[in-house]
Amino acid sequence: MSSAQSILRAVFGYEQFRGPQQAIVSHVINGGDALVLMPTGGGKSLCYQVPAIARQQLGHGVTIVVSPLIALMHDQVGALHEAGISAAFLNSTLSYDETQEVELRLQSGDITLLYVAPERLNTPRFLGLLDDLLAQGKLSLFAIDEAHCVSQWGHDFRPEYRALTVLHQRFASVPRIALTATADALTRADIIERLQLEAAQHFISSFDRPNIRYKIAEKKDVTNQLLRFIEREHEGEAGVVYCQSRKRVEELAQTLAQSGINALPYHAGLPQEMRQNHQDRFLREEGVVMCATIAFGMGINKPDVRFVAHVDMPKNIEGYYQETGRAGRDGLPADAWMAYGLSDVVNQRRMIDESPAEEQFKQVMRGKLDALLGLAEATDCRRIRLLAYFGERYGQEPSLDGKPLQAVGRTHCGNCDNCLEPPALWDGTDAARKLLSTIFRVHEASGLTYGAGHIMDVLRGKETDKVAQFSHEKVSTFGIGKDYSEPQLRAVMRQLLATGALGLHKVVSENSGHVFDTLCLAAGSRAVLKGEVQVQLREAVAASRSKKPSKKSAANAAAINLGPDAQVRFINLKAWRAEVAKSHNLPAYVIFHDATLASIAELNPQSLQELQGVSGMGAKKLDAYGAEVLRVVALG
Repeated sequence: MSSAQSILRAVFGYEQFRGPQQAIVSHVINGGDALVLMPTGGGKSLCYQVPAIARQQLGHGVTIVVSPLIALMHDQVGALHEAGISAAFLNSTLSYDETQEVELRLQSGDITLLYVAPERLNTPRFLGLLDDLLAQGKLSLFAIDEAHCVSQWGHDFRPEYRALTVLHQRFASVPRIALTATADALTRADIIERLQLEAAQHFISSFDRPNIRYKIAEKKDVTNQLLRFIEREHEGEAGVVYCQSRKRVEELAQTLAQSGINALPYHAGLPQEMRQNHQDRFLREEGVVMCATIAFGMGINKPDVRFVAHVDMPKNIEGYYQETGRAGRDGLPADAWMAYGLSDVVNQRRMIDESPAEEQFKQVMRGKLDALLGLAEATDCRRIRLLAYFGERYGQEPSLDGKPLQAVGRTHCGNCDNCLEPPALWDGTDAARKLLSTIFRVHEASGLTYGAGHIMDVLRGKETDKVAQFSHEKVSTFGIGKDYSEPQLRAVMRQLLATGALGLHKVVSENSGHVFDTLCLAAGSRAVLKGEVQVQLREAVAASRSKKPSKKSAANAAAINLGPDAQVRFINLKAWRAEVAKSHNLPAYVIFHDATLASIAELNPQSLQELQGVSGMGAKKLDAYGAEVLRVVALG
């Protein structure tokens, strides 16, 4: 490992590997296959970048990195150039002449890491280039990033990833490392099968992101809820807001902008030039809030995203974890905030039921949605539930062989809403039994199924036109739930849907042809009706309980503990970094992370030798920027 350690220190400016990085790097340098599960911000890139450099020094040739996003390729290649490593990418942004130049460099052995999309890798031309490299002994390693894309059970399945089986079939002698931040047991098994990694060693880090605070709220007025959250807790800070629809993205971005927040929209329906411009602004400017569909985010390496918000419930926990994981990559405090409601559950179930997929796939997707709903409805620790979904007990150590080295059971994480402000609970068992009884009675009375609104009207004794039309004021349960509010009954419905006591039935309107979701009893209803299952629910938490935290300076989380003089040095260093990044057409964090600038500001170095020990200051960067950094520090 002496070579790998020296690469880590000289090229990337870090003194030590983190967690299982050292074991992974050693295994891959020695030619072993690996499956790496490591949370966002855990340092996955180093797990193949260090071996790529080390193996090339040993004469093995180029490493091919399969990456799904052009923006990610551009930023990672730019970061490698800043560190003094020869890297390139092949994608649709290159002209014919530029592509030719990269291919010539590849054949001559001038490239250490080459980033390609899966579509490009599977072309006959590129496979032919790889055949030539293999014949010359110049093909060192395949790194498959975002490997969950290969699985139909993953949250971001991409069919083109399936064709990556060619790597084992055609280049069996070349080691492979597959990496992802999100994969439950089913997805993991699919990755192993599809990429033929049965013999690979598994490296599974803890999924825990202790710096992220998880907050989940019931929808009331979600736009105002979001505005209060941003204004009270993240004013002037970068964040991502995820929405289900393109229309919602544009409306929300406009509303936030009108409220003085620097917000931009991003979805696949916008012109390519606009999408690129908005993404560049998000990466290069400070304090931008991106309102987006899930088309935005994978591979975004911006370290200082201070919050990720969901105004609509995602499809599953994998997607939720992947998206929230884009907050706080720098290890500093960040928030994952989500609002959800009964309509989210209904809409997600409708999308599953109406999809053309096979029933087995739909059943798996329903189970994943139920798991996310269970997380949202939870009254105990969110983090423990989230980690349990991925097969991890809170506090367990990383695994080097697929089994935990140590498992420590804990009941509270201290950094989620349920732990920080334990919710008051109420016994919803009586309400649940009355609700289920009403659904049964109205169906018995007319032979039809009805939506949530009508069921609540009957239960609460409201004499509406629809109630009168079907004579539902005559059913025995009419008005027996008048003491329950509509929000309480909606919470009961969500809980019953989550536990399988309630199901959804589709009805087509004879007049309009529209499809409506109605409620019906499901297998789990019997135990609730018989009183064998207790339904515990959280009381609604008023928004006033959220207090605006005191902080010294928005958007400067890395420097919040610096003294006055160091704060000035930090501000000067950020201004200088912005100029350098603009001249290099790169995001500022590719030049130096905020944490590196904060360390420099606190150290107040007077010589290049003092700068050598700063984390993130590799040899190339010290040579390129050291003198300028000392000049800026000396400004005082």
